[in-house]
Amino acid sequence: MKEPKSYLIKDTTREQRIAIVRRSLHCTGACDNCMGCSGGLDPWEMYEPYIEGEKEIREINMEYRTSYGIH
Repeated sequence: MKEPKSYLIKDTTREQRIAIVRRSLHCTGACDNCMGCSGGLDPWEMYEPYIEGEKEIREINMEYRTSYGIH
């Protein structure tokens, strides 16, 4: 798959956004052995609006940081 010129929704396809999220989460798809989703937060659910082209990654990360008081 061709690497997008940026991570913005306008510059990526849905498939590229899935690959971007998978790569950033170091996801191998072996969910039974993964600790990435532990702690009650499902990162796939968190980034679903980005994958679907509804919100940019930056917006999602800012919302997360604000909700947990991270600066």
